Amino acid sequence: MPDDKRIVSLISSATEIVCALGLAQKMAARSHECDYPSSVLKLPSVTSPKFPTDGTSYQIDQRVKAILQEGLSVYRVDAESLKSLNPSHLITQTQCHICAVSLRDVQSTLNEWLKNGATIVNLDGMDFEGVLLDIRKVATALDVVLEGENLIRAIKSRLQKIWDTSRKLTNKTAFLVEWIDPLLSAEHWMPQLAEMAGITLRTEKLFESDPDLIVFAPCGWGLERTEEELRSISLPRQWRELRAVKENQVFLADGNQFFNRPGPRLVETTEILAEIAHPTVFSFGHKNSSWRQFQGLGNLIKED
Repeated sequence: MPDDKRIVSLISSATEIVCALGLAQKMAARSHECDYPSSVLKLPSVTSPKFPTDGTSYQIDQRVKAILQEGLSVYRVDAESLKSLNPSHLITQTQCHICAVSLRDVQSTLNEWLKNGATIVNLDGMDFEGVLLDIRKVATALDVVLEGENLIRAIKSRLQKIWDTSRKLTNKTAFLVEWIDPLLSAEHWMPQLAEMAGITLRTEKLFESDPDLIVFAPCGWGLERTEEELRSISLPRQWRELRAVKENQVFLADGNQFFNRPGPRLVETTEILAEIAHPTVFSFGHKNSSWRQFQGLGNLIKED
């Protein structure tokens, strides 16, 4: 029986899962945010945001909130393009209606067509074990169960090697910034990955936790944009009293590529955190490309 799979992924983590399972050649389209591996960039994009994505974190937050207050989705799905592609599988998510096209978006856009059309694979992992279950879910839906189990085994093996070393070290405390204004800490799968890297992640208020490290990895942003934001805004004077600021233990990490995508590269996320927290012990080659130390945050804090 011929294999006629035509996969459309509407979330970047799912695209990475499909490709890691060896099915990149079966993809017919992607979301506007799917950019890894680079080969997927040649595929047509069938989604787009309804708001300008430039500007500060505060401006973006306000735009998204304005759309949500109207009860609308923040993304467009190109229904006509999807129908013309005639996909066999559509992969979407219910983890976050702000971060990517959701199941609700797909259902409201395609409506009756879905009843006789593509199989929908919905990802909903909210912690690390949930991410592994999502990988298994995709592998099962695409008839590559063995490849899925091999991928999960490889992810666990690599993480175990990090944990075998980090658990012998003194844990650092860290506040991982998922959004700058308003200030939000990363949760979901991140506390588990941080623990494997030898970090106790603080998710309570920053000034109450006073962590050893502060890591800025805003959702959807890379290093350059994060640094540009930090150098353009005024942080409250209270920041000057934080231990991490005083000791110059402030770091930038690529949130877009590594921290906000619940897929196979969460291994690299853990490696990045391990390098940041224990630089004399871990070296995976991510420094300066996927993370870097941010010098002089204290000099950017307003005086009044």
